[in-house]
Amino acid sequence: MILTRRNFLASASAALASPAFGAGTRKPNIVFILCDDLGYGDLHTYGSQIPTPNLDRMASDGIRFTNFCSADCVCSPSRAALLTGRYPTRVGVPRVLFPKDKGGLNRDETTMADMLKAQGYKTMCIGKWHLGRPVEYLPTSRGFDEYFGIPYSNDMTPRVLMHNTAVIEEPAKLETLTARYTEHAVRFINESKGGPFFLYMPHTFPHIPLAASERFRGKSGQGLYGDVVEEIDWSVGEVLRALKANNLDGNTLVMFSSDNGPWYQGSPGRLRGRKGSTYEGGIREPFIARWNGHIPKGKVTGALASMMDIFPTVASLCGGALPSKPLDGVNIWPLLNGEKASVEHSALLYFYGWDLQCARLDKWKLHIARHNSPTYVPPPPGGQHSYLLPHPELYNIDDDPDESYDMAPENPQIVAQIEAKVRELIPSFPREVQEAYADEEMRKADPSTPAGAWPRPAKVSEAPSAHHE
Repeated sequence: MILTRRNFLASASAALASPAFGAGTRKPNIVFILCDDLGYGDLHTYGSQIPTPNLDRMASDGIRFTNFCSADCVCSPSRAALLTGRYPTRVGVPRVLFPKDKGGLNRDETTMADMLKAQGYKTMCIGKWHLGRPVEYLPTSRGFDEYFGIPYSNDMTPRVLMHNTAVIEEPAKLETLTARYTEHAVRFINESKGGPFFLYMPHTFPHIPLAASERFRGKSGQGLYGDVVEEIDWSVGEVLRALKANNLDGNTLVMFSSDNGPWYQGSPGRLRGRKGSTYEGGIREPFIARWNGHIPKGKVTGALASMMDIFPTVASLCGGALPSKPLDGVNIWPLLNGEKASVEHSALLYFYGWDLQCARLDKWKLHIARHNSPTYVPPPPGGQHSYLLPHPELYNIDDDPDESYDMAPENPQIVAQIEAKVRELIPSFPREVQEAYADEEMRKADPSTPAGAWPRPAKVSEAPSAHHE
């Protein structure tokens, strides 16, 4: 279901009319903490050996999702989806952005910060932005009152630390980043306690190159990666302590997740794939939400949810107006407060760039196309292209989260149902998506390619045709 103003108003009215949101109740503060390249299996509460006591406690005080999906398998698109509630291919961010790029998140999109600022919220972004480097695309032009952080990934040059629109350090000292981010977050909470606020805290780490402060270096027993994650956990604890010290525990929704799966280090748990892959290891993320008195404690849910659901959920809770453009996310507050065991989604689509590769419907995930080489390796002769699989692969994600057993032959009706959903949705996307999908349909992998393998062109020895350029 695509969320429009009409069905949003019904869900918002229901949320605001519940006992938790009675007349005269102050609007809740919103804190969203986002990691960069943290794997599904990188937190102790998700099975890791890395000590993360503060996130463990946050999960025991709230709800932990085991089936939460990002909207993309790389950084910029995922963040665009979080802040707009829309697929990144709709909002002009189909790929990772670089320092020299002249564009960013489309200027005519409404961000979550825009929506909350219109409701009287103080807004701050601390950390990695990665939605456009030119001034008109920076956080201070996209609804945030203040910004402190690196505007893109820490492996990009020049590595600058910014305050608002000014560069204050070059190169940014990576060993001090998490501590400085945390200091600014605590200050913002202390200064904003008198009214509603939105703190968006997208950490730089554990994206490589890794760096931890001297206090945490060697502490985790799991190498530098573990040290970095443990320092982020400390940072989460400091934010939660600041909320408690200001008596804001009962009026603040705190959420924690990651933008995509792990890159060269880190763990996707038992999931297949990593960053840059549309297998679950590249898309499924930890997600923990806590709000004392409103979210039941110690709850674990396997309900399907998406990064795009955050915008409409927050809008509903805060009385914010939806943008004129329809959202792809849905309000998941009934999951967070325990009212429902699941909420209805339309088919969730998995893109890489403009290319559609998979579609998810409830527990079923259909692999429709795949690139002819893995991401982050040199492309084959003729370049990397997305090929339609000769036989779509269907996985029961509930029973087979590592996508090992193709169930398509036994379930042709489910394959047909999901394919019909895809054909219904594609015309609503920009021209680039429609053209890429049409192009995919003309590129079919070798029918002899085994299910699950990287597809190959039927005759690689031939000169590339128009469809292989």
